[in-house]
Amino acid sequence: MKNYFLTTARLGFSHWEYSDLELAYSLWGDTTVTRYISANGVFSKEQVADRLYKEINMQKEFQVQYWPLFNLESEGFIGCCGLRPYDREQNIYEIGIHLKSDTWGSGYASEAANAVINYAFEILKAENIFAGHNPQNIGSSNLLKKLGFTYSHNEFYEPTGLDHPSYFYK
Repeated sequence: MKNYFLTTARLGFSHWEYSDLELAYSLWGDTTVTRYISANGVFSKEQVADRLYKEINMQKEFQVQYWPLFNLESEGFIGCCGLRPYDREQNIYEIGIHLKSDTWGSGYASEAANAVINYAFEILKAENIFAGHNPQNIGSSNLLKKLGFTYSHNEFYEPTGLDHPSYFYK
């Protein structure tokens, strides 16, 4: 049984570990998932490993990461959702979510994001939450609006080389 620090009705949030490389590759090695988060839409095995290690280091340094998500009933890995610092001086975090493509349409994205939003405000005492998405990712745009985010500006995102629509929660 996994050790979860945060749960919802269907989801458990854990922390990435070095032994999770296979799980990480099942997510970030899927071009259906990564097509909107890098310029060419593909992560090599080395890039997936780098991303995993960055998440682990983010947790060590800032006590946040894009936490791995598991279905509480099956304990199956479904993706990640979490936070990273966006503006440390103003205590603003950035939310992100990447789900395995076979879980899309299940309502997991909004369930996980709502839990992370509550965690940001209640536990981390965040002043605000930032989010951005690839301009071609209509699903992310719809999710952010459904969650209560308001468009604020376009912001250049180096990994894609594009200006991403950007939002704040309140």
